[in-house]
Amino acid sequence: QVQLVESGGGSVQAGGSLRLSCAASGYISSGYCMAWFRQAPGKEREGLASINSFGGTTYADSVKGRFTISQDGGKNTMYLQLNSLTPNDTAMYYCAAVSRLCGFAAMRKPGTYNYWGQGTQVTVSS
Repeated sequence: QVQLVESGGGSVQAGGSLRLSCAASGYISSGYCMAWFRQAPGKEREGLASINSFGGTTYADSVKGRFTISQDGGKNTMYLQLNSLTPNDTAMYYCAAVSRLCGFAAMRKPGTYNYWGQGTQVTVSS
């Protein structure tokens, strides 16, 4: 089993920044994929950024150049740096993991992942 706990959400004004963290515990295989998703009320869950055990990353076009995914293997922690935030970025942000490698095409699809955190709220005001 893998447990994921997100933190770092909050309320910011447009143009501001936040850094989200996802702390992972439990058994994670040497080959894995992890990702950040978000879901706003009435909208589908959107894959934002993903990273695998080789350090390969993918980004959604909506956040490319503004958000940066990274990981600290020694701390079993994944991060998402959010810059140039807009009100459209307001949502619940979730981290997800799967203990196997996944192809780039699958890295930002919700069905790829079987471990999810509880989410952290990000609210951006204009």
